[in-house]
Amino acid sequence: MIPLRDYRKSRTFPAVTVALVILNLLMFSFQLTRSANTTQILDVSAWADAGLSFADDPATQGWIRIAERDLFVFSYGLVPGEFLGGVDLPPTIPIPLWITLFASMFLHGGVLHLLGNMLYLWIFGDNVEDAMGHVRFLVFYLVCGGVAAFSQIAIGPGSGVPLIGASGAIAGVLAAYFMLFPHSRVLTLIPIFFFVRLAAIPAVFLLGLWFIFQVVSGAGSISATSGVAWFAHIGGFLAGLVLVFAFRRRGVPVVLWEMIRRRRY
Repeated sequence: MIPLRDYRKSRTFPAVTVALVILNLLMFSFQLTRSANTTQILDVSAWADAGLSFADDPATQGWIRIAERDLFVFSYGLVPGEFLGGVDLPPTIPIPLWITLFASMFLHGGVLHLLGNMLYLWIFGDNVEDAMGHVRFLVFYLVCGGVAAFSQIAIGPGSGVPLIGASGAIAGVLAAYFMLFPHSRVLTLIPIFFFVRLAAIPAVFLLGLWFIFQVVSGAGSISATSGVAWFAHIGGFLAGLVLVFAFRRRGVPVVLWEMIRRRRY
């Protein structure tokens, strides 16, 4: 299912959401300026000295050739084994290593990866920003992204594969929307075999199904290699469920929680 738009209008201009979308697009445009064909020689012997394998390839030793575009991702993506070890392994960067925790949120692995994330951020971000305020929303977004990254790191602490993408932070935004606007309807594209159907689905069902899919996919990826950071999505969503209470504006109700409380009593 692909969400296309929601029907809830924001009362304020979503400046932070727009800025995040633009920044992600600019960063990806910069990634594309790096050649995917031109390669450089990279000394990865330091990875073996640190007890890690470059890109989780145990056969990789000494010198390798790597495309400039991939070199940039390895430089500024969040590499779990490198980050936890506190050692900036080649390719090194001229900034503190901890910054990759946030820099990685603005890198993407391809056009579909980028556009999918920006679609979700654009649809759901404006209302959550409206409910929190600009500054609180930005902090909320970054904190959810950080929790998401550590959730994935917990699954593979010694991994040499860089974590990139905004999806962990956006998962937190989805969780906040899920809690604040469960009745809001979302126009959704539903593929059914060779046909597609448009339907306005309540956010509580659409985003609830999205989260269930992440959990099921994450459980299935534990014993298999996956190119998707499912546990980053799960961790970001759970962080959003909890943090929405602290980051919402005063007087903004957490509607889904109020519904649950009324049912209990």
